[in-house]
Amino acid sequence: MNMVDIIRKKRDGGSLTRDELQYVIDHYIAGDVPDYQISALLMAIFFQSMSDEETAQLTDVMAHSGTILDLSDMPGVAVDKHSTGGVGDTTTLVLIPLLAAADLTVAKLSGRSLGHTGGTIDKLESIPGFRTDLSREEFLRLVRETGLALADHTEDMVPADRLLYELRDVTSTVDSLPLIVSSIMSKKIAGGAEAMVIDVKTGAGAFLTRLEDSRKLAGSLVAIGRKLGRKITALITDMSQPLGRMVGNALEVREAIDTLQGHGPKDLEDLCLELGAELLLSAERAASREEAVQSLKGLIDGGQALGKLRLLIENQGGNPHVLEDPALLPTAAQVVDLPSPTSGHVVGLDALAVGRASCVLGAGRLVKEDEVDFAVGVELIAKIGDPVESGEPLARLHVNRADAPLDEARGMVLGAYQIGPAVVSPPALIVERVTA
Repeated sequence: MNMVDIIRKKRDGGSLTRDELQYVIDHYIAGDVPDYQISALLMAIFFQSMSDEETAQLTDVMAHSGTILDLSDMPGVAVDKHSTGGVGDTTTLVLIPLLAAADLTVAKLSGRSLGHTGGTIDKLESIPGFRTDLSREEFLRLVRETGLALADHTEDMVPADRLLYELRDVTSTVDSLPLIVSSIMSKKIAGGAEAMVIDVKTGAGAFLTRLEDSRKLAGSLVAIGRKLGRKITALITDMSQPLGRMVGNALEVREAIDTLQGHGPKDLEDLCLELGAELLLSAERAASREEAVQSLKGLIDGGQALGKLRLLIENQGGNPHVLEDPALLPTAAQVVDLPSPTSGHVVGLDALAVGRASCVLGAGRLVKEDEVDFAVGVELIAKIGDPVESGEPLARLHVNRADAPLDEARGMVLGAYQIGPAVVSPPALIVERVTA
C-alpha cells in the first residue's frame, strides 16, 4: 500500500477502503507522508466526492486518531449539540444547562470565534474567572459529579482533523461535503455522546447560505452519525437574520442569562427548546415533541436551568454573581445608537453584515491569533417584522477602542437593514427537521 496508488484510485473515482484511509491518516500524523501528497488526495476527494460508507470510515478513523472520551460510566444519557455557526448563536449557553437540568449528561467541547461566527469558548471566558482550559481528569470529574462541563478542545483530540483542516484551508478544498462532514462528526464521535442534535444554519449569516446545500449537509451528517451508531437528528434553522438581539461575547452571555430567567428573546428560547426536545426524544425522556418542549420550558420557568448555569460557572472558577448583576460582565466604554433613516417596517436584516460589523469592532477574529474584546458588539433593537420610526434607534453599537472603525461598523449595520411600508412576518425559525 502506498500514497501514489491511493491518490490514483480516488482520482479515477474509486472508493477507498478503511485500511487505505487508516494508512493515510496514520502516516500523515506520523509525518511520513508529505503535505503535497495529502493535498493531491484532498483535491481528488473534492472532485470525485465519497460515498456515505467511505465518509463514515474516514470519520471513524479521524475520530480515533487521538483521545476518545469514554462517557459510558456517566449517570444519565450523554448528549451533545453542534451548530454549523451563525450570528448571535447563543444556543449552547442556554441549552447546556437546560439539558443538565433535564438530567441528561453534557460533556461539551466547544471552539473559539473565527470570522463573523462567534465562539462559545470566548463567550464563556467573558465571565470573570471562568476557565475553559480544564484537564481531562477535571473535565470528566465535573461531568460525573454534576452532569455538565464545558471546555476548549484539547490538542490530543482528533489531531487528524486539525492537520487536514489547515491543509484544506490553503488548498481550496474546504467546500467538500464529505470533508466537511468527517471534520464535524469526527469531533462529535470523539466527544463520546450517545445522542446528538445538529443545528445546520441556512441563510445569509450561515456557513452555507443556500437551503439546498444545507439540506445536503444535514442529510449527510445524520447518515454518517447513524452509520457510526449514534442517535442523531438535525434541524435546519434560519440564519438570514441574527438569532436573538445581541451579537458579541459578553452581550450574548447577558442574553443567555435573560433567557434562562424567562425573559429572553422568543426566537432564541424557541430554538433551544426545539433542539433540546430532539435530545429528550432521542434519550427516550419524553413520549412526544410537545411533552419534551413543555418539560424543558418548565425547567426554565422553575429556575432549575438557571441553577445549572450557576453550577457550571461556580465549578469552572467564574463569578456566579453575574447572574444577578450583569454589570459584572465586561462593559463597553461607549454605546452608540443608530437611528432609522425612515419609518416603516423591517423587511430584511442581513445577518452576515451584522456579524462582520461586530467583528470589526473587535468581538471576533479574522485570524486565530487576534485578540477578542469581550465587551463590544451589536445590539439589535429592531428585527424583521418590527415597526420602526424615523430617528428612533434600529440598533446600538457597543464600542471600546478610541480607534475603533466606528463609521465602518455603522455603515455595515445600517446597510444590513431593509425598511419598507409592508408588514412582513419574521422568517420561519425551523426550516426543516432531518432524521434520515
